[in-house]
Amino acid sequence: MANVIVVTSGKGGVGKTTTSAAFATGLALRGFKTVVIDFDVGLRNLDLVMGCERRVVYDFVNVINGEGNLNQALIRDKRVDDLFILPASQTRDKDALTLEGVERVIQELKQRFDFVICDSPAGIEQGAIMAMYFADEAVVVTNPEVSSVRDSDRIIGILSSKTYRAVHNLEPIKEHLLITRYAAKRVNQGEMMSAEDVQEILAVPLLGVIPESPSVLQASNAGIPVTLDTHSDAGQAYLDVVARFLGEERPQRFIHSKRSFFSRLFGT
Repeated sequence: MANVIVVTSGKGGVGKTTTSAAFATGLALRGFKTVVIDFDVGLRNLDLVMGCERRVVYDFVNVINGEGNLNQALIRDKRVDDLFILPASQTRDKDALTLEGVERVIQELKQRFDFVICDSPAGIEQGAIMAMYFADEAVVVTNPEVSSVRDSDRIIGILSSKTYRAVHNLEPIKEHLLITRYAAKRVNQGEMMSAEDVQEILAVPLLGVIPESPSVLQASNAGIPVTLDTHSDAGQAYLDVVARFLGEERPQRFIHSKRSFFSRLFGT
């Protein structure tokens, strides 16, 4: 039975879709049969990041509505054998997602895959709630800035109160913290929160830090998950994240600042 993982955050533009694509690709490279679902109905960016936008015929909403089946909607990645994409609809709104429909599709996917990655839209509206509702684990993505961390804190509250596990009094969703667009030099100069600061505020185990890197935008524009760019520091960081998620020990290679943001702020 597959593990369902939601990639979520409160704020837009923090790198959820990049993370979903990179994380799913990393798992598939390890030999795990992995599917990544785009829950951002109406916008649909995952297929662009994955480079399969021209191959979309049926989508997630079509499957929910019985207008197509999973075999018709799932897109197999051309570069990684064990990786599949279930795209979102570009012509519907988020009300097209229903709990019953999402549950039915996820249950079917769990029978066929090792990991089901749910790429959540930003915020706390319908699509985001649907993306996290049936999750077993959550990767909470945040940038090292106050507004992003604050919004992620709210998402953590929703994970613990409005999901299937919370509603049915089951074991809580296992949470992981991922910090993106991290610049150690700016941390040292007191311009950015450190990873330690972010983790202290959110109180979620740190899965990894992804450095600010032009390779992320380059990979996205080329329709290639950055995990496949092994020369990229961001790509290496995502591979480390996958290894840690699978229980392996990996050093945090992109954290260099030890001094606390609050220490710098108050001069202590």
